[in-house]
Amino acid sequence: MSSRDYDRIEQAIQYLERNYLNQPSLEEIAEHIGLSQAHFQRLFQRWAGISPKRFLQFLTLEDAKRRLQESASVLDATFDTGLSSPSRLHDLFVTLDAVTPGEYKTAGSELQIVYGFHETPFGEGFFALTERGICALEFVVDGNHDTVVNGFKERWSRATVERDQRTTEPLAAKVFGDVAAQRGQPLSVFVRGTNFQVRVWEALLRLPLGTVTTYGALAKTIGNDRASRAVGAAVGQNGIGYLIPCHRAIQSSGIAHRYRWGTARKKAMLGWEAARALESDSELG
Repeated sequence: MSSRDYDRIEQAIQYLERNYLNQPSLEEIAEHIGLSQAHFQRLFQRWAGISPKRFLQFLTLEDAKRRLQESASVLDATFDTGLSSPSRLHDLFVTLDAVTPGEYKTAGSELQIVYGFHETPFGEGFFALTERGICALEFVVDGNHDTVVNGFKERWSRATVERDQRTTEPLAAKVFGDVAAQRGQPLSVFVRGTNFQVRVWEALLRLPLGTVTTYGALAKTIGNDRASRAVGAAVGQNGIGYLIPCHRAIQSSGIAHRYRWGTARKKAMLGWEAARALESDSELG
């Protein structure tokens, strides 16, 4: 899918957000983004594998609350057993490696990093890779490559950073490609953060596809019930989007917000994953 197609998906979600009380019809949403209703249907079917009507149902507050309730027991079992191989058809198996305290202070000294920009189901993505794993997966906002690259270089200020599309292209294909074919081939992420941040990111990795959780529940899983605000801050500092699924953390009210690459993108991810989880359940069942 092209970034232009994703942009239309995002525009549809934003339009629905602004006009939620009026409950716009599919025809009205399609007209707003410059498509016929039939084209709008085909676009969603190609992107999410389901109709736009079904997809938009996944974005309602009622559905978010239902998923929070259903996810609670799943997450309790997941956190009790710890990290394990994914059970769902579309789950990625991701392992985490963190910089040492010494490496943290040196901001990537002697580290070689390559990066590239590639299409994803959620718009253009920025992928950065080291020998120790993926150290960034960000999403380009308003087509501004320089903002993404400059921000990344500030965080890894002493590393050698070079663009290499050829090296990062297979990575992008693996992250968003045929997950069923990737079993037994874990993706490794390499993070730079405080001990607390790393614990939160490790907890996020245990969230199965199609589930959601709250900041308070995450705080509980890392043994600090009163740290929900600090957990929220750590979630917001995650620089490896989608793979470390910070988008699966929402408010206890069911509201999905506070995503560094835009609330509409977060909702798009949650709806897209809900559709894939539905497909997985039907194929496994």
